[in-house]
Amino acid sequence: MIASALWTHETIVTAINSADVRPFSATGVSIDSRTVMPGDLFVALKGPRFDGHDFVEEAFKKGAVAAIVEENYKNSTNKGVLLQIEDTMKALRDLATAARARSRAKIIAVTGSVGKTSTKEMIKLALAQSGETYANVGNLNNDIGLPLSLARLPTDAVYAIFELGMNHPGELAPLSDLLRPHLAVITTVEAVHIEFFTSEEAIADEKAEVMSGLEVGGAVVLNRDNRHFMRLLGAAKGFGVSHVIDFGSHSEAAVRLLDYSLHGNSSAVSASIEGKYVEYGLAAPGRHWISNSLAALAAVHGIGGNIDKAAVALAKLEAPKGRGQHRQIALPAYGTGAFLTLIDEAYNASPASVCAALSVLERTLWVVGVSPY
Repeated sequence: MIASALWTHETIVTAINSADVRPFSATGVSIDSRTVMPGDLFVALKGPRFDGHDFVEEAFKKGAVAAIVEENYKNSTNKGVLLQIEDTMKALRDLATAARARSRAKIIAVTGSVGKTSTKEMIKLALAQSGETYANVGNLNNDIGLPLSLARLPTDAVYAIFELGMNHPGELAPLSDLLRPHLAVITTVEAVHIEFFTSEEAIADEKAEVMSGLEVGGAVVLNRDNRHFMRLLGAAKGFGVSHVIDFGSHSEAAVRLLDYSLHGNSSAVSASIEGKYVEYGLAAPGRHWISNSLAALAAVHGIGGNIDKAAVALAKLEAPKGRGQHRQIALPAYGTGAFLTLIDEAYNASPASVCAALSVLERTLWVVGVSPY
């Protein structure tokens, strides 16, 4: 099946204000020549270690149909279309702005000290049951990753979820202002990247900046079990956000955890979504996965998705690579059927994530009859 056009030469020229070029259409956008796919538009960014202009030739060889380059780029051997511009990073942001302006999707921003990627993937899976859903790949969540992800936003998306990250003060507001979400999720606030902040409270204040770009009438999802909940609630009022959906085990939470059971490689959950009772399973163990799932259901509820379909869909989500994925490794030397279980937590590095990973390991050892102590 031929992929539909994401960008035409007219829409690109208009978005980045470049000189007109011969007609073409692009089915994707890339900034990395190693991952260019046939039909991509390649944007040659300049970084501290690499200059994308050095890889324009490689991008064309891999099937890129056009490249956005800076005005001083000269190479007559290129077989693709060159769109010359003063600043390629600005051009990427301009593409992102144009993509957001033309989109009719309901946009969700997900941030938090931990759980961003997992929660984003849960929301994506849950909302896909209600309409065409897009989410940024991996954790492309910074000042380059977000514009790239927005530039890739399909025109027919009904829902779109974007992860927003930060590790220094002042990073989240510009991302939120670019994205202009209809709903924002703050998974939790912990002492992550604390070396760049004066306190956890300062981290909470920075996370609250995700609300700065909310569309009028937008909503925010907050973790009622987090000790910074009241601070974030106050920030919501300061931003003029009246629709707050809180989640957690607190008796007054709008999305309330009623009961749960943890197993070796799965979890079972019952919850109340604004008074609506739901039961669902997760193919991933750990109390932190349950918290993330509540945040995801709160987002689905807040954006108008189908909760029943969302709860059923969550059972299909397994822990991704590096974030608690279980793998069985055969040990033929010990006999037929002998194996060991590898819990892949290679991605996690923050104190909060490591504690969650150790908690899962402890429970797994108890399940197989081995004392962790």
